[in-house]
Amino acid sequence: MNKQQTSTSLIFCVLMDIIGYATYTIPFLGEFGDIIWAPISALIFYRTFGGWKGAFGGLFNFVEELMPGLDFIPSFTIMWFMQRLKKPQQIKTIKLN
Repeated sequence: MNKQQTSTSLIFCVLMDIIGYATYTIPFLGEFGDIIWAPISALIFYRTFGGWKGAFGGLFNFVEELMPGLDFIPSFTIMWFMQRLKKPQQIKTIKLN
């Protein structure tokens, strides 16, 4: 995990999810707003998390934003928790005699 991925804040992720959900607050323009927001959100997701997880998550985020009724999924926040809750890699020690 690089420095950018570890420095992503929970507040930023929650705000990104709120922006994605906010398109439903504008009557009749919600789905049009999603068409504009979906590619922007996917790109931000990829740039925020990087690697294959960022690419897969960005694609998922793109589809989630375009599909009616799925904006409630907090994909940025879920990925933030996934990054912090993963098990640390075990360090193998070599015993020298």
